[in-house]
Amino acid sequence: MLDTWLIWVILSAAFIIGEIFTAGFFILWFGVGALAAALVAYLGLNSGWQWGVFVIVSAILLAISRKFADRFAGKQPPGIGADRNLGKEGIVLEDINNMKNTGRIRVEEEEWRAKSESNEVIPKGRTVTVLKIEGTRLLVKPK
Repeated sequence: MLDTWLIWVILSAAFIIGEIFTAGFFILWFGVGALAAALVAYLGLNSGWQWGVFVIVSAILLAISRKFADRFAGKQPPGIGADRNLGKEGIVLEDINNMKNTGRIRVEEEEWRAKSESNEVIPKGRTVTVLKIEGTRLLVKPK
């Protein structure tokens, strides 16, 4: 039978390997918590201490990393990503009809799915202005 500390080390390795295949540094902290629990188990403390150390270390590292990530990433500045299209003009490539769930526009060199702000049908060839972004669609109004 495996020693308890070795089980924690194997669990830690599984978490750390799992982190390699995911994004976001979420699982990694459970791997570090499992390593801390392995140390506690190696020192001979019971399973209550092991689980307590695992949960506390994992939670603290997760909280610290989230605060750091929020501060580091912050809010995306305007003009980056899809927000760069706000206020720009585009040309309707396919009639925009919210009831039929149709509509495509071209803004500069990119094609986007589009919705009409007022639910009116906007025909192909019309010029529109981008008002906001709703998911993967641009909300537009005729110019």
